[in-house]
Amino acid sequence: MIANWDKVARDSRVAGRGGYSKVAAFKVLSYSMADRVYLDWNATAPLRREAREAMTAAMDLSGNPSSVHAEGRQARRLVEDARVAIAGAVGALPRNVIFTSGGTEANALALTPGLRRASGLPVQRLVVSAIEHASVLAGGRFPTEAISTVGVTRSGLLDLERLRVTLDGMPPALVSVMLANNETGAVQPVVAAAEVVHSAGGLLHVDAIQAFGKIPFNISALNADMVTLSAHKVGGPKATGALVLAEGLLGLEPLLRGGGQERGHRAGTENVAGIAGFGAAVAAAMDALQRDAIRLEGLRNHLESGLRQTPDAIVFSEDVTRLPNTTLFTVPGLRAETAVIGFDLAGIAVSSGSACSSGKVQPSHVLEAMGFGPELAQGAVRLSLGWSTSDADIDRCLEAWRKLSGTLLKGSDETLVERF
Repeated sequence: MIANWDKVARDSRVAGRGGYSKVAAFKVLSYSMADRVYLDWNATAPLRREAREAMTAAMDLSGNPSSVHAEGRQARRLVEDARVAIAGAVGALPRNVIFTSGGTEANALALTPGLRRASGLPVQRLVVSAIEHASVLAGGRFPTEAISTVGVTRSGLLDLERLRVTLDGMPPALVSVMLANNETGAVQPVVAAAEVVHSAGGLLHVDAIQAFGKIPFNISALNADMVTLSAHKVGGPKATGALVLAEGLLGLEPLLRGGGQERGHRAGTENVAGIAGFGAAVAAAMDALQRDAIRLEGLRNHLESGLRQTPDAIVFSEDVTRLPNTTLFTVPGLRAETAVIGFDLAGIAVSSGSACSSGKVQPSHVLEAMGFGPELAQGAVRLSLGWSTSDADIDRCLEAWRKLSGTLLKGSDETLVERF
C-alpha cells in the first residue's frame, strides 16, 4: 500500500473540508512515531524515563498506603516522597500538597466558597480572568451569579485596573489567575494581582499547570493562597495532579467525601503509581529547568523568525514575557483546523488555538478576550516545544509550513495530500 501511495493521493481530495479522508488518515499512519516531530508539548508532554521507572516500581507494590502494615507503609513512603518533591519545587510545606486526579479536579477543588485566612472573612464570590482554562471558567462550586470575569489587554495580560475596580467595595472574593496562558504562553502579572487581591481582602488562586516545569516560581514569591499543578505537563502520567495550599488557609471543603485520605481534603485511595511518577517527573524537570528554558527559547526564536517570513504573519503576545517554549501564530485567511491537518500529514503534531467541541471548531476564547476578531481567532495555530525538540525539528516544521502556506494562502487547487 505504501508503494502505491502517490497514485492513491492523486485520486483524493481532502484540503479545506475540516477533516480527514481515509486516505489522509492512512498517510498520517504511514509515518512511524519515531519519524514524527512532536510540537504539542503544551497539550501533554511525553512520559519521562524517570517517571516510567518510578511508576513501574510502584506497580509492583501490593500495599494500600492507608494500611499500617509493612506493605502499606512502603506504599505510603512513595506517596510522601513525591509530596516532598512537589512541595519543594514550589516552595510549599509537604502537608499542604493535596493529590488529585488531575489539573481539572485540582482547580475545581480550589474554587470553593467560604475559603478564608485566619484573620479574614470567607470569600463569597469568584473573579476569574477571561483567558482562564475551561475548568476555571466553569466556576467550581460558586453559583453563576457570584462569578465575575475580568478582561485582558491586547497583549494577553490581565488588566490590573479592571481587577481593582471589580474588587473595590465588594464582599471578599477568590480571584483565579493563571500563571501563564496555555495558548499564547503569556506570563501573567500574578505578583501585582496578588497585591490588588489581598488589599481588597480577597484570596488568590493561581493555575500554574502550564507554567510548572517551564519557568521557576514558588508559592510564597507569587504571594498566592493556592496553586494547582498537573503531572502530565511536566512528563509525569496523565490523570494525576495537585492542589497546593499556602500555610494558614482555612475552609477548604472536599469535593469527594468518604475516607480521610489527603488530610480529609480528598477521599479515595491514593493513586500510588501516578503520584510516584509525578514526583519523579517533577524532580527531573526541576533539575533541567534552567538549561531547558535557555535552549527552548533559542529554538522558539528561530521558529518565529522563520514563520515571520510569511507576509502578514502574526505571533500573538510577542511583546510580553512568554513561556520559553510557546508560539501562537496565524496569517489572515488561515484556517487553523486545515493547517493542523496539513502539519499532521507532514508528520508534525501541532494544535489549534481554537477549542473543539463535538467536532465544531470555535474561535479561541483567549484571542477573543484579547480583542481579535473571529477571522484571526479561528485561524491560530499553537506550536509548543519540549526537552527533546531539536534544531532539525524546527527546520522540518518551517519547511512544512512553507509548503503548507503555499497551498492554503494562495488559493492553490493542490490538495494537502498531494502537497505532502
